[in-house]
Amino acid sequence: MYKSFKDMRLWREAMDVAVEIFSLTENLPWKEDYGFTSQVRRAALSISGNIAEAYGRNHTSDKINFYYIARGSITELQSHLEYGRRVW
Repeated sequence: MYKSFKDMRLWREAMDVAVEIFSLTENLPWKEDYGFTSQVRRAALSISGNIAEAYGRNHTSDKINFYYIARGSITELQSHLEYGRRVW
């Protein structure tokens, strides 16, 4: 069993994704009003945040719910990245 959510490989990988997304969005065009940048960064950070929150829950059903939310954040991020690829 893990002593902390930080021990979870899944959380560490999700945090790596958030850090990478932050780096990738640093140089978006100035015409971008930061709405897209903010949305992409929040979706990326939400993945690790929901994994950590799942870890902190006592009931299995609560844990599962937060893992599902994290999975939803992954698909949200994928959609945003596809949009970014198409417009930039």
